[in-house]
Amino acid sequence: MNNRFDLLIAGAGLVGAAAAVLLAQNPRGRNLKIALLEARPFSGLPPAGSFDPRVVAVTEATRQLLEKTGAWKAIVGQRYCPYTRMSVRDGEGTGLIEFDCADVHQSNLGHIVENSIALKALLDVVDRLDNIEMRCPARIVGVEGFDNGNVDLDQVNRGGTGARAAADRSPVQIRLASGEYLETDLLVAADGAGSQIRTMAGFRLRSWEYRHRAIVTTIRTAMPHGYTARQWFMASGPLAFLPLREVDGDCHQISIVWSQEEAEARRLMTLNEDAFCRELTRASEFALGEVESVAERFSIPLVQRHAVDYVLPGIALVGDAAHSIHPLAGQGVNLGIQDIAVLVEEVCRGLGRGLSPGDISCLRRYQRRRKPENLAMMAAMEAFKGLFSQKLPAIRILRNEGMSRVNRLLPLKNLMIRRAMGL
Repeated sequence: MNNRFDLLIAGAGLVGAAAAVLLAQNPRGRNLKIALLEARPFSGLPPAGSFDPRVVAVTEATRQLLEKTGAWKAIVGQRYCPYTRMSVRDGEGTGLIEFDCADVHQSNLGHIVENSIALKALLDVVDRLDNIEMRCPARIVGVEGFDNGNVDLDQVNRGGTGARAAADRSPVQIRLASGEYLETDLLVAADGAGSQIRTMAGFRLRSWEYRHRAIVTTIRTAMPHGYTARQWFMASGPLAFLPLREVDGDCHQISIVWSQEEAEARRLMTLNEDAFCRELTRASEFALGEVESVAERFSIPLVQRHAVDYVLPGIALVGDAAHSIHPLAGQGVNLGIQDIAVLVEEVCRGLGRGLSPGDISCLRRYQRRRKPENLAMMAAMEAFKGLFSQKLPAIRILRNEGMSRVNRLLPLKNLMIRRAMGL
């Protein structure tokens, strides 16, 4: 087996799989030999009658990219839910901002798609492309090929730190748990917020814990959601109701993300189903009547991370490997998709000039284009979170008055909508 690849992508989640497909389908990338590596086999679609607790709020920009890959058609053939309105409320006051797709002459504001359905659609496209070699399970335990040594995951797990090279040198070598070595001109790290590639290659990272946990699950409400996404912002953390839809059109199912301080999250997780439903009904202000049932709950620690640099010679971080943000805006996957759209564009532009996929000048252009956008989104989320965590009465009054004024300014609201949709 030939172990030399033009481009290797670590992580076959939504961002990694989409990166492989976009590269393989690009006219300048069709001759590339691409490997897509994933440590864990795909877990499959949720059982009949249940929903995946992980969902993606797909913006119009992301939908267009998925349509370009051919995956969107398969998603539409499975299960998805468009939302036409969004309601953002101050959970401790009267502030309210409402968005409507009709105001920007669109048929919807976005789509809620289960993670597993979107991933299966992309992996099916991967299977149909001859220039992508999918390897799973394939666990990377070492990244080598640098002048100043290498970082080995086995060493890291024993407490070592390793080093990274400053020089531009290719190919990059990776070592798999099986002992096999692979070589590549460009290693794309799409292996998530806890990226092993980022650690092994020695990327510097800034991170801080929110001391919050996100409770994620699926609920059924007495009233249908009306294709409306709802968010409540409280001092203890935001609550999001994301609409789901059964294949038969039933619209009583909701995916929730409820961010709470750690002690409160632990308390909520210990409640039985009926008690949890009562708490959630009160927190959502009876917006959809009683919460009638809840599926299995998951509690996820919230940590914000941002790599100081996204690229090194022959290596690029994308998605959560480069940046992970608070889930209150549901923008994590969308930011990752925009990362790979720009990376593919810059790599293919370089290929057109006869450059290697791992050429550092191309990778730096990717970083220059994406880093400011991601930092701006992270700063906005921090400001929003900080604003709603304020408990002073004067701040609450000003906050509610500000939201009410924004709600009356249609041009400003339309600008916010189009920005959120990626248009």
